[in-house]
Amino acid sequence: MMMGPAPMMSTECMSVRFGMLVKPQTARIKPIFRFLSCKNEQLFFVAHKTAQFHHDDMTNQSSGTSSGLPMTSKWDPAKIEQERQFLSQLEQRPWWQRLGGYYKLTGPAWLQSAMTLGAGSATASVVAGAFFGYQLLWVQPVAMLLGVFMMAALANITLTKGERAYEIVRRELHPSVAFLWALATIVATVVWHFGQYALLGGAFKDLADVAAGVRPDDPATALSPTTETLVRLGGGLLILGINIVLTWNYGSKPKGIRLYEGFLRWMIRLTMLAFLSVVLLQLIHGKLNLKEMLLGFFAFRIPDGPGATITILGALGAAVGINMTFLYPYSILAKGWGPQHKGLARFDLVLSLFVPYVILTSLIIIGMASTVHNAAAGYGTLLPGDPKPADLKPIQAAQALAGLLGTSMGRLVFDLGFIGMACGAISAHMVCCGFTVCEMFGLQYTPARYKLFTLVPAVGLLGVLIKSPIWLPVVASALAFTVLPIAYIAFLILNNKRSYLGDAVGKGWRRVAFNAVLVVAVIMALIGSVINIKTRVVDTIFRPKPATPAIEKGR
Repeated sequence: MMMGPAPMMSTECMSVRFGMLVKPQTARIKPIFRFLSCKNEQLFFVAHKTAQFHHDDMTNQSSGTSSGLPMTSKWDPAKIEQERQFLSQLEQRPWWQRLGGYYKLTGPAWLQSAMTLGAGSATASVVAGAFFGYQLLWVQPVAMLLGVFMMAALANITLTKGERAYEIVRRELHPSVAFLWALATIVATVVWHFGQYALLGGAFKDLADVAAGVRPDDPATALSPTTETLVRLGGGLLILGINIVLTWNYGSKPKGIRLYEGFLRWMIRLTMLAFLSVVLLQLIHGKLNLKEMLLGFFAFRIPDGPGATITILGALGAAVGINMTFLYPYSILAKGWGPQHKGLARFDLVLSLFVPYVILTSLIIIGMASTVHNAAAGYGTLLPGDPKPADLKPIQAAQALAGLLGTSMGRLVFDLGFIGMACGAISAHMVCCGFTVCEMFGLQYTPARYKLFTLVPAVGLLGVLIKSPIWLPVVASALAFTVLPIAYIAFLILNNKRSYLGDAVGKGWRRVAFNAVLVVAVIMALIGSVINIKTRVVDTIFRPKPATPAIEKGR
């Protein structure tokens, strides 16, 4: 039945919005129209539609939240309509005139940027620069470009009808695909949370070493175990507390969403500034090889070092994590975006995800290539002990820069940069779980549930003190890297499903070119999945046996 009678319509103006008709027995939703009088003498059409699903124990519940998210319903319809009209006018202008208008409205892709620019990106960039120099500068831009195209397809799927992505995949493809997508997102997010806090703990400990005057070559000056534990745990709790406040605001009201997005913008900008200061000082000191840097971006070279090809292929297929693909469609619905925002969504992905990712990872690679890379040998580092790629940690890289900005300033700047990266990723992980758990278990969105589920990955706080059990990353990697290419294939199919999207599937050469890039992204995701499962799962479970004693070799 209708949720309340429709008021009489004004002959001068009216606004139209969706109401909901829910049959509890089947949990199917039928959109109906409600006509409401308005005061502004304008015609507003706010098409907020929800696709809600229920498990057997929830058959007597129903809900009708705007676009499936509670925070969306709190956006002022008049402001959304003004934004829609502004975007419609903007679409008629040349692309260079659209940039300024789009820039003011960006937001959701900053969340994706924060999620991917975490401990994983920091470690990968440090290893790439330290061991391969400038040669792999081209890899991260190409990898993220493929990811941006796939995210643009996901935006097209989501914004065309404004439905929640989980329900689209569940209904249009298969429930098992949707469930695996959500399960992989939650497991990967929780497990990879340990790595973010491990990076935080190391950075806070290194800052404490700098403050206390600890010298790496003098064990007598080292912090006591108790002090180190308190520093690591205190830093982790501080960042967790900050992120709880921010993520809970995100799930409450539009103002909270703007506050959170603003926090991410400035966190990423300040992080980039920290690494940029190091690179600029290297430039001033004449330590940058500008020719090699340009070749690194545009020559698409594959180094001769061991494992270079595997490193490149693995990176190309894994720039976008499985949790990013789940979070993104919900972050754009949370902004109240609809079909008219598709151009803005594409611009947002480029400006707020691609550009920060490329700049930040490139700065780290350049910083490492110009300081600790063994350029004479072409592969390896100048660090003491000749560490292997798997053994090199970001904090070691920060310590290697101790003399660059003065006695300790290099370490200080890099440590703060790593803290910024981890802080942004932790908050994005929390928001992701707030959405995903509700979807996976068919729960109504409420502020209380959202806040509760944002704390699911908080167990990763233990990462400041201990490593995650070895089986946790094995399980997470196996699940995440198996499901990622499946999710990519699902997005490719949905983006071309005319029975669902209609004319939004595109036409002509643009559609062909766009699909060609998506196919390349799927292929690279498949290759990257195989490589990462081999290196992170198979090689971990079946470790090479140690060399046998000499007496046994004679057998």
